Amino acid sequence: MKIVHSEQIEWKRGLEHRGGTFHHRHMFDGEPNTPGNFQYNLGRIEGDFASPRHRHNFEQFRYQVEGTMNFDRNGKMTKGTFGYFPEGAAYGPQSSEGTSYSAVLQFGGASGAGYLSRAQVRAGQSELEKIGRFEGGIFRRDDDVEGRRNSDAYQAIWEHHNGQRMEYPRPRYREPVMVDPENYAWVAIGPGVFERYMGTFTERKAEASFVKIEKGATWKGFGRSVYLVTEGAGRVAGETYAKLSGVQADVGEAPEFTATEETVILRMTLPDLAGLEQTGREPLRTAAE
Repeated sequence: MKIVHSEQIEWKRGLEHRGGTFHHRHMFDGEPNTPGNFQYNLGRIEGDFASPRHRHNFEQFRYQVEGTMNFDRNGKMTKGTFGYFPEGAAYGPQSSEGTSYSAVLQFGGASGAGYLSRAQVRAGQSELEKIGRFEGGIFRRDDDVEGRRNSDAYQAIWEHHNGQRMEYPRPRYREPVMVDPENYAWVAIGPGVFERYMGTFTERKAEASFVKIEKGATWKGFGRSVYLVTEGAGRVAGETYAKLSGVQADVGEAPEFTATEETVILRMTLPDLAGLEQTGREPLRTAAE
């Protein structure tokens, strides 16, 4: 089990292969080169950020902490909105209405395509910059270099890393699912504990819900999940937690949250990918941070 307090983590520049200004606080990682690899960050996006309409071969859970993210025809995520972004489904173009602050969990989905680690993305970007340039979320290959002229930035990095053409999975959902949790009722699930259940996604059962713990009450979670404290304070696994603290639990672990102030937690359970093998080839190269 891992516990991280966001205010103790340095902001770092990221997503340079997209466009505009993005900084992140990196919270948790999974296991690279596995179908279930994941990455969880808190991101701060400025008004100059822009990303073209695109899709992924992995999945995302998003929570809008502050500000507004605009996904054009897919709608806007305002403060408090929760979103599920399925693999294979196109979304965007994406922009920020001023400065916005989001929590994003990205993870390998039911297709088995996995998820590249931050180090692998950086290594791929660095190598591709020798034969082209990243511009507005697109990789543009130099005219004298063989290969596709223009590609989505992440797709180009993935293909370079894996040494093969990316095959996008057929989307199980046609577009992102954006949810307003405030329109859900709190349902009692234990003494002083209530839940707003956002849903279960795909046959591999990625799940999300908000859990409210009254002051003095205790709630026990379960493994292979990432927890974001959106409000309140208390203790978990012998440590204190506060707003925007994060907890990551593996299979067999059950974090127990005791609220010293009324607490709301976003629980994001990663999909069960047992039996899947990663669909990409063994990586051609890896690099350390």
